[in-house]
This record gives sequence, structure tokens and C-alpha cells, in this order.
Amino acid sequence: MQEDRCRTGAGPVQEDLGCGVGALPRRLRRVSDQRHASSPAPVVGMVGAGQLARMTYQASIPLGIGFRVLADRPDDSAARVCPAVTVGNYHRLDDLLDFAARCDVLTFDHEHVPGEHLAALAEAGVRVAPDGAALRYAQDKLAMRDELTRLGAPCPRYAPVSSPQDVAAFAARVGWPVVLKAVRGGYDGRGVWVCDGPEQVAEVLGYGVVLLAEEFVPFVRELAALVARSPHRQGAAYPVVETVQREGVCREVLAPAPGLSAAAAEDAQRLALDLADALGVTGLLAVELFETPRGLLVNELAMRPHNSGHWTIEGATTSQFEQHLRAVLDLPLGTPQAAVQQVVMANVFGAADLAGGAGPDVYDRYIHVMAADPGVKVHMYGKAPRPGRKIGHVTVAGTGVAALRDRATRAASYLGTGKELGE
Repeated sequence: MQEDRCRTGAGPVQEDLGCGVGALPRRLRRVSDQRHASSPAPVVGMVGAGQLARMTYQASIPLGIGFRVLADRPDDSAARVCPAVTVGNYHRLDDLLDFAARCDVLTFDHEHVPGEHLAALAEAGVRVAPDGAALRYAQDKLAMRDELTRLGAPCPRYAPVSSPQDVAAFAARVGWPVVLKAVRGGYDGRGVWVCDGPEQVAEVLGYGVVLLAEEFVPFVRELAALVARSPHRQGAAYPVVETVQREGVCREVLAPAPGLSAAAAEDAQRLALDLADALGVTGLLAVELFETPRGLLVNELAMRPHNSGHWTIEGATTSQFEQHLRAVLDLPLGTPQAAVQQVVMANVFGAADLAGGAGPDVYDRYIHVMAADPGVKVHMYGKAPRPGRKIGHVTVAGTGVAALRDRATRAASYLGTGKELGE
């Protein structure tokens, strides 16, 4: 699904990097004063150097644009392959300002940059995409729930909680179990606790994090709607996918979601596009959804390339990584349509025998995987393996979702553990 909202009368969004910097202190003015003389092509800077930055860098190469990463460490996933790396701390404003001085626009492979730093970057004239006003709703789950409720988006019932009494009062309304979530931080199942009663609640409250409570949703399955939005308010929606989770971590992505009606898929795409527009997102927005007997409910938001979109590298006309670059540079968006009938993506997780480098290497397992199934596409992230850590993914395209899942999960299992599923 693709649409152009430039015709709504809002007109194109123009950003002036020099606007409003006259009164800023010298430390902030320097970002706007510096110019890039090395190349006429724009330079995108990505804060964070994980696998999302690594794959975004790969997408930047055929576009002929500059790409830089701000890495925590020189051995981060993207830092291993990207030639333009700055090692710094995204918690330090000076590091962000120094990095921004070498870039035309900043974007992110995570949502953890402090909100006050995002505001300072904008005040200094740095183009930030998505900006801090939008990113707030991916950083703060309570703010997200409040805003989505205000917008009329379907959500689980929720409440801020800070005491056992608060949780008990909420449970009296919605019933047990109750889901407690850290308001800030948390991913891949971290920062989420399903509590069956007061004893578990007391334990979670003892962690000392700010929490909200949500009703436990007996969903049929989890879906994800991935869309892109540009400053010109052009939007593009990818096919809705099913995400297969275990212990809060995505294991597989089935694209498109098997058995999802055309009407339900269009509803999910429309919801995601409307949210991207209402929240002012520039770049990608992933809307994680619960499919329930009552309809769709919004679970989480992410404003960056997303695990649910890795299948687009082989499976869509425009990958999510190229699309994100197009959006943050305000280029016309590419078609998001699927290029094949069905795709399955399976994540590769590290196992104990790979940790520490004393045992086998993943590369040693390529021969088995590639010989057994030449149609499997392997993507490794250059990350040190440890048990449960995502170190890569595989993609298989074709027809017949059951057969594709079997092929993908066997390959992913062997790369991570040296054994196919069932061995």
C-alpha cells in the first residue's frame, strides 16, 4: 500500500539547518556552522551500530549516499563493515553534537538517546529523523498508551502503577493475570512481567523501575504492520506479517501473514499509516499488533528498521533499510510490494558452544546449510555469540508456508547450535 499525502494541502515540509541558531551558545552553534565538503551526496548518520545499522549501511551503498555510524565500541556489528565510524557515547550530548557535525541528518538504530539530548540537537539545527517529539512515543510506553488512547487507536486496558494497591485495583477491573511493563527501556521480552498474583507483583515492584499495568490479552497471534513516512507526508505500507514469539523474543516472521483476510490486512496498514502521520514520524514505523477475536490491538511501537521487516531484503521490491534512508532524506519512497509469494525469516541465536570463541565458528557450519538448501539466504551480523543473543537471520522465499518454515528454522537452528531442529 502506498499513498501520497502531499495533496492534503499541508505542502512539503522544508527544514532549514541554519534556522534559529543565532542565540545559541558556541558549543551548539558549531553543528550548524560546519559544512560537508567531501561529497555533494548527503550523509546519513545513524546513532547506534548494531545489526540494524549494519544492514542500513549495506542499503546505502547502491544509493551512493554517505553513511556514518556512532558506535559504542569499535567491534560493534556495523562498525565492523562501515568505513565511517565514530566511537562515542550517545548518553553524552557533546559526542552526539560532534557526530552530527559530520552528517546531514541523524537517525537511529535504537530508541535510547535521552529526550533532552534530542531536543538540544534540534535546537542546534540538526535534522533528526524521527525527531524527539515522535520518538517519545517509542521511548515511553505510558506516553505511548496515553497518546494512542487520545487518538482512538485500539489498545489493551492499562494504568500507571507504583504500589501493590495500584496493581490490585487494576486487577479488580481486568482480572488476573496482569502484565507489568517497564515504562522506559526493555526489548526482546526484557522489562515485561506476566504476574498471576500479588506475590509476583511485589517482586517486580522491588526492582525499582517505573511501571505501567496492562490487561493480559488472550490473542490469537501477533502481527506487525511496517510503514514508512517522509517529511512530504508520503506513506508506504508493507504487507502485514505474522511474528512468532517465544519468551517475548521474535523467532520467525511469516510474510505475508498466512490466512489474514484482505480487509484485516488493509485495516492494519491503514492504522499504521494513520499513526505514523498523527505522531509525525519520519522514517519507518513498526506497529506490533495483537490479533484477537475482538479485532486488532496495538502492543508496541518502534521507529526504526525492525526485526519484522528483515524479510524485505529478499522479499520486497524495496527493502525496509533502503526505505528508511529514502524517508529520512525526503526522497520519493519505493514500492513496498512483495516480490515473491511467501517469505519466512528465522532469527539465528547463539548457543553455549559458540560463546567465547573456544568452540566452533558459525562459518564452519555454512557448508552444511548451503549444501543442504541452496535457496537459504544467510545474513550474519558479526556479533560475538552468546546463548540467546541474535547473531543473524536466514530468509527462505517460495510457496507453501509450512515447507518454508521448516527450511528456515532448520537452517537457523544449525547455524546457531550445530543441530537441526529435532536432532
